[in-house]
Amino acid sequence: MNDAPREMGRFDYVIVGAGSAGCVLANRLSADPGKRVLVLEAGGSDDWIWFHIPVGYLFAIGNPRADWMFRTETEPGLNGRALAYPRGKVIGGSSAINGMIYMRGQAADYDGWRQLGLAGWGWDDVLPYFLRMEDHASPPNVLHGTGGEWRVEYPRVRWDLLDAVRDAAESIGIPKVEDFNTGDNEGCSYFQVNQKNGRRWSAARGFLKPVLRRPNLALETGVRVERVLFEGRRATGVVFARGGERLFARAEGEVILAAGAIGSPQLLELSGLGQGARLAGLGIPVLHDLPGVGENLQDHLQLRPIYKVTGVRTLNTDYRKLWKRALMGLEYALRRTGPLTAAPSQLGIFTRSSADYATPNLEYHVQPLSLEKFGGALHPFPAFTASVCNLRPTSRGSVHAGGPDPAIPPAIRPNYLSTDADRRVAVDAIRLTRRLVAAPPLARFRPEEFKPGAHVVSDDDLVIAAGDIGTTIFHPVGTAKMGTDGDPGAVLDARLRVRGIEALRVVDASAMPLITSGNTNSPTMMIAEKGAEMILADARGGAVR
Repeated sequence: MNDAPREMGRFDYVIVGAGSAGCVLANRLSADPGKRVLVLEAGGSDDWIWFHIPVGYLFAIGNPRADWMFRTETEPGLNGRALAYPRGKVIGGSSAINGMIYMRGQAADYDGWRQLGLAGWGWDDVLPYFLRMEDHASPPNVLHGTGGEWRVEYPRVRWDLLDAVRDAAESIGIPKVEDFNTGDNEGCSYFQVNQKNGRRWSAARGFLKPVLRRPNLALETGVRVERVLFEGRRATGVVFARGGERLFARAEGEVILAAGAIGSPQLLELSGLGQGARLAGLGIPVLHDLPGVGENLQDHLQLRPIYKVTGVRTLNTDYRKLWKRALMGLEYALRRTGPLTAAPSQLGIFTRSSADYATPNLEYHVQPLSLEKFGGALHPFPAFTASVCNLRPTSRGSVHAGGPDPAIPPAIRPNYLSTDADRRVAVDAIRLTRRLVAAPPLARFRPEEFKPGAHVVSDDDLVIAAGDIGTTIFHPVGTAKMGTDGDPGAVLDARLRVRGIEALRVVDASAMPLITSGNTNSPTMMIAEKGAEMILADARGGAVR
């Protein structure tokens, strides 16, 4: 490979990453025909059927065609286990392989960001951006919009088992609600999903592919960005490899990193931005000492209690029967309904692990299936999984470059269950799950605890069990967080600009100072919607708060 990069063009904006945030940015920044926009994506095209049939997540996660196949370092809180850490390897990013759940989080999440000193990021500030991009199946109202690119529908499959779990939740005091996206998500309901007529609706389908014919928008896939280039402390472009050639794309406006909470901090460090001693130890020349890069990793650890059942359908048993699979395929082909439209989790519960919490701190993803891990085979017996996660963990981890070569996988250390508070929530969550499953509406299915096992009862043993059944729910955020001038860990300001650097922003889940209380894909896209408006306003010399 030739070491000297060839300049391939000049652009107003160079966007690194065509994932959930990058697709929104590409759409919005290229809407002005006078602005030249380049999008660089390391993954490929979404030309595989399982990117589009919703149940395809069973085949995409853990498949190198669709997943970057990252792994964490061994985790002490998970009893020495290392986890697979799925990230989408395709245009649309993780929105092409995720659970398709449309979730904004709680109003208190964003008001908490504002209270940290981040003006313009409160609930009332961000709600208009959610509404702007939304195309909701329900009639438009003050909380839901129509006509945007981000399609939101209701599930097209129901399970008697999940109806019974919802009744069980109500019987123990968790109310039935219709909408988790009002700012207060407490209660039990079926998740709204990013689908259109029974097909997955990824960020690429909604935002990127419809505008690829714009002459001022260029997309390059299958490329590996090596680093951001600078003149002094101003970002001027990026160097990337395409096939056997190294290229340089010049950014006359801004370079925008949208490679996600794993990729963006890695690229910042490869470009010389990060904790100086760490970079020097990797042999990377230090341009700007920015100690917060790669720190503050937050993720929702899901504990996956599994219960065997009898006398009721689950996906485990249906999918193992060839004739039932054929009927599922026929129903999907003719009506776009049935189990092939199923998100991995259809029923949600938001509640508190104890009275210590002012708003729900637990989210259940109840699944009419069970397996050892996503990407693996379903169990050969009827069962359901009452997956439960701590919405606001106090544990903090990190993501750092594994070496000076961008091909070296990053070192991912979530540091799960490393605080007393998180271990307490884990114990309380398992106990609450047992109370839920023991409620009368589920008695006719004779649920039997398969994992962690009814014999596990003491606090100490339940902490160990949580480490055994815990895994990522694919929500990493916070690794290049926004913060105020007085925050030594802040990587970005409230306008998503990298501190101490000109013409460089990070616009993705990395920017979150604190994780949202729910699924993080749509909040990430909201950040991109708002970020694009900020970028365009700054180019005009205006201001958007």
